Amino acid sequence: MATTLIELSPSDMAHRLGDALAVYVDAMRYPRGTEDQRASMWLEHTRRRGWKAVAAIEDPEDTDGTTPTAGPLLGVAYGYCGAPDQWWQQQVVAGLRRSGADQEHIADLMNSYFELTELHIHPRAQGRGLGEALVRRLLDDRGEQHVLLSTPEINGEANRAWRLYRRLGFTDVIRGYHFAGDPRAFAILGRPLPL
Repeated sequence: MATTLIELSPSDMAHRLGDALAVYVDAMRYPRGTEDQRASMWLEHTRRRGWKAVAAIEDPEDTDGTTPTAGPLLGVAYGYCGAPDQWWQQQVVAGLRRSGADQEHIADLMNSYFELTELHIHPRAQGRGLGEALVRRLLDDRGEQHVLLSTPEINGEANRAWRLYRRLGFTDVIRGYHFAGDPRAFAILGRPLPL
């Protein structure tokens, strides 16, 4: 299965939102209907400073004149510049304070970072390097000093997402963090930019 990586504009994301959210739900094994809860938030994110999105599109197998952008969506990643008025940053700052981090360390991380908000690969396309390709394309030429993300804790870090993050040099910022409204523990990971 051949794939093409493309950058998505905000209007592209709006047009392919259903496909992107279907990948998200399948990859995260969330129940159907979760898409409806996330759609408005994903669209709101497209208006944030520095927003960028990339997608992996399955290339058509024949040459019927269709463009690769019309092929099935196999993966999606997006993010934007972090800012003090954003819920996620407020959560991370609170977690850093609770963990005993000093103000200088918090300021160093929070003053210039790209939040890798979403990275999802459809289960049938996992294990083919698409996640790494999407991250590299997403983080190419970013001006921020750091990239930060959150990911569910997994016993022994034994899944593809964790292996990818570790391979790309992400280290622990906070472990065992509980976001309001989610019973799962999360890790906040980060690394300096450029990748």
